[in-house]
Amino acid sequence: MTNARETDMAGSPGVQDASASELVKQLSEQTSRLVKQEMELAKAELSEKGKQAGIGAGLFGGAGLFGLYALGSLTATLIAALSLAMDTWLAALIVTVVWAAVAGVMALVGKSRVQKSTPPIPEQSVESVKEDVQWTKTSAQRGRR
Repeated sequence: MTNARETDMAGSPGVQDASASELVKQLSEQTSRLVKQEMELAKAELSEKGKQAGIGAGLFGGAGLFGLYALGSLTATLIAALSLAMDTWLAALIVTVVWAAVAGVMALVGKSRVQKSTPPIPEQSVESVKEDVQWTKTSAQRGRR
């Protein structure tokens, strides 16, 4: 029966009993399994983020539609109010120019925000890979000693 120092957590022979080719084979298998697991994690994380983004986009779309209805009503109200002091066509023109200016400012601010944004990345997967790389470096250094 082998002692605890000669057997790792997977139950395979320890480093002392394994040949170099067995160690390389184990490393290859473990690396392959690790890469597959990291890819699955990244896929699941991006899928969840995509679902949340889709729901949010749908809600924004609905809010935009009702906001558009409200803006139409507000526009009619402003034109009616201004038409008490001036011709109706002039009141409509003033309101149109104001809304065009608001749209222009919003477009410029939106463009700058989009340019500042970064592409979505699977943050947990990236962190996990960093930890795996650090663990591998530490294990390799211990194996050399």
